[in-house]
Amino acid sequence: MAVSTNVLPESFFAAPTLIVAQRLIGCMLLATAADGTPSGGVIVETEAYPNDDPANHAYNGQTERNRTMFGPAGHFYVYRSYGLHWCCNVVTGLEGTGEAVLIRAIEPTVGRDAIATRRAKPPTTHMRELCGGPGRVSQALGITRIHDGMRCDATSLSLHPADRSVESAQFALVATQRIGISKARHRWYRFVDPRSTAYSGRRIRTGH
Repeated sequence: MAVSTNVLPESFFAAPTLIVAQRLIGCMLLATAADGTPSGGVIVETEAYPNDDPANHAYNGQTERNRTMFGPAGHFYVYRSYGLHWCCNVVTGLEGTGEAVLIRAIEPTVGRDAIATRRAKPPTTHMRELCGGPGRVSQALGITRIHDGMRCDATSLSLHPADRSVESAQFALVATQRIGISKARHRWYRFVDPRSTAYSGRRIRTGH
């Protein structure tokens, strides 16, 4: 799959967080290794964390861990979940409000062999097992704490429009409750492209 040489502008991320979470479906997350080898894929699942959300890391104010969230939109916020998995988020909304969108799953379309190697899986592994879940996405693309605070147009990690139009992806968008949280579980802040088989969690029935 061809990757656009354009990157998403800062204004894309400065919009309301729930809007950005939906607009990111269909966009491309691309990591570039030190030797120039790219890997990545189309975003098919996100979760929104606005500033009035008790499940938001920034809900109780700024800390060393969430400091990036209070910076300008269009930067990556990367944190470690339960001391095990890195999770890749994008800072959204107005600077100082502490909002972000979690990238939960991608369809691996670039550098699948490198992705499979990082995940210690055969290249023929189903893409859901490779990149279906935030911890898997980060491991697959080599995302770690070093990416925290980077702009979303950085050389090593960037976000791009994809060949698959964002408008087409939004048309099929499904909203659900978020996964793996204990607070504000009733809020339908998870967004999925149900046409994909790469997203995490239970399969979504679309009626088609």
